[in-house]
Amino acid sequence: QGQPLPLTFKRAAQASAVDGSWLGALDLGGIKLRLLFQITSTPEGLQATLKSLDQGGVIIPVTSIKQDDAKVTIEINGIKGSFSGTLDKDLATMEGTWSQNGPPMPLTLKKTDAEKLQTVVPHPQEPKKPYPYRSEDVSYENKSAPGVTLAATLTLPHGKGPFPAVLLITGSGPQDRDEALLGHRPFLVLSDYLTRHGIAVLRADDRGVAKSTGNFATATTADFATDAEAGIAYLKTRPEINIHKIGLIGHSEGAVIAPMVTAHNHDVAFIVMMAGTGVPGDAVLAEQAKLILEAKGVPAEKAARQGQIQLEVLELAKEEKDPAVLEKKLHEKLGAEVPEAQIGAAIQTINTPWMRYFITYDPAMALSKVTCPVLVLNGEKDLQVSPQQNLPVIRKALEAAGNKHFEIVELPGLNHLFQTAKTGSPAEYSQIEETIAPVALDKIASWILKQ
Repeated sequence: QGQPLPLTFKRAAQASAVDGSWLGALDLGGIKLRLLFQITSTPEGLQATLKSLDQGGVIIPVTSIKQDDAKVTIEINGIKGSFSGTLDKDLATMEGTWSQNGPPMPLTLKKTDAEKLQTVVPHPQEPKKPYPYRSEDVSYENKSAPGVTLAATLTLPHGKGPFPAVLLITGSGPQDRDEALLGHRPFLVLSDYLTRHGIAVLRADDRGVAKSTGNFATATTADFATDAEAGIAYLKTRPEINIHKIGLIGHSEGAVIAPMVTAHNHDVAFIVMMAGTGVPGDAVLAEQAKLILEAKGVPAEKAARQGQIQLEVLELAKEEKDPAVLEKKLHEKLGAEVPEAQIGAAIQTINTPWMRYFITYDPAMALSKVTCPVLVLNGEKDLQVSPQQNLPVIRKALEAAGNKHFEIVELPGLNHLFQTAKTGSPAEYSQIEETIAPVALDKIASWILKQ
């Protein structure tokens, strides 16, 4: 065709039974996280990619994928994730489990048309570079936990300073420094807003997550508190920071950690609790289960019973540490009401170090020792940390501490992520364009500047 060009043909691999797009959803306590695998046969064997549709749609290369008859195994070393499933006779479904930093979770993949899927909801609040402030990637060691080095971002207003500063503390589960969840990056939005208002911000990947080292799976809330203390220590080494004006902002579990740190560290100048708890974890989880079911349309009486079952399961777990004995007791007590598979899954979840600690820890103990200024924020529609259940207890604990400098605000219409929501259900999180409501951002920044 005109000038001759070199051209080599190679025999293409025949398509396998698993070639194509496979969609599944992880159920994370009411939040549905959609995973899309794209599998292709090549002369070198099967290759695949993973796209988390509700976390920005970033494509993650699969390390290895193997098919042995009906058995399919996928490894993704970059996120320490894996899928193991069985292909059905119709070659349209893979039933299996997903593992990542914790016990396996059920995951069913179904063949789908990837072009018809909605991948990204726009998030107009996310800042775009160049930022009107300095942003620096840093790292620091947790000297009380060998092998734990936290990778972080420090944002600094322009000028010499010294500036007031905050350390952001993430919620439960493996979180990166932006607290990325379902396509949103709340801590990126929050740090941007605060830094534009003259406040330096340090935010870090959780231990064992993204660029931080350490083992996330064996850590408890108390361990994460020592990571926060390492962040405070790092901020004190920076000449741009006013060491007398370092505060903590924690979201969800992070709002439990902030008072833990402050109770015995009087260098903390102030704390902001975003959706923090005041009662022990077993009560929080039981109320959460009830409220999320009600939001799904389950009758109130049935939802209340499910919440009560959750509480009974956790009460037994607090009494019994042996998994085999616990399983026997759960079957005896709840066998007629709870499917066997659900009991097994509950035991796997309960027997993690984090959950064992969480269900017994009473946050009111630390709150009753906090005397620095405290801003307590909850969304009125928060179904994961109920303001009705937690705010009165937080108030009582701070009063017991003799704290004269706290403010408690229930923000109308906001959910657990502080988005403007219709019902507050976690199922809405990914469909809302707003990352953090402006009223929450303004309240946090103006309150900190008053301190």
